[in-house]
Amino acid sequence: MQSRVSDIDRCLSIPPTDWYQSLTAAGLRNPAVHGAARYWLQVEGSFTRALQKQCSRSFHVEVRHEGFATPTPEEARRLAIPHRQHAWIREVSLCGDNQPWVLARTLIPLSCLEGEGRRLLHLGNRPLGAYLFTSPHWQRGPLETGLCKPAQSGQPELARRSLFSGHNSSLLVGEYLLPALIQRHTL
Repeated sequence: MQSRVSDIDRCLSIPPTDWYQSLTAAGLRNPAVHGAARYWLQVEGSFTRALQKQCSRSFHVEVRHEGFATPTPEEARRLAIPHRQHAWIREVSLCGDNQPWVLARTLIPLSCLEGEGRRLLHLGNRPLGAYLFTSPHWQRGPLETGLCKPAQSGQPELARRSLFSGHNSSLLVGEYLLPALIQRHTL
């Protein structure tokens, strides 16, 4: 028997996104970044921890897809890897109180998967943040703000991403805010 989240989650997808170096720059194109989503676009530290604090009952991670694939040309440029080089791509739903709140997409270049980095292949339903924020080897770079181009209702409209650098390489983590999170949490 599949969970309710899985049925809802199947209809969700990450839309194409334009990325901006700052919240201010994105806000010039879409003032919604200064509204209810602003808090989530600026969360410092572990995004997963911030989500867990909002849950009244439960939090869990559902793996949507993971495996070796080719990043988009824009993602490859951001990671400074050859545009056709495969990377380990992990897409998950971060679910609070049995509802998807965030779609996350992580791109892990081959160079990150050596030594201790091999653990990244076996996260399963554990949050990536639990690994990154407990390891002294990874440092987060500046947050970028994304303006999504949703093709259907319910897809993310706003996102954030950052590079995590360590072990002489970087991985890219994007978090796409679903309307259910923004509607739930208005600071």
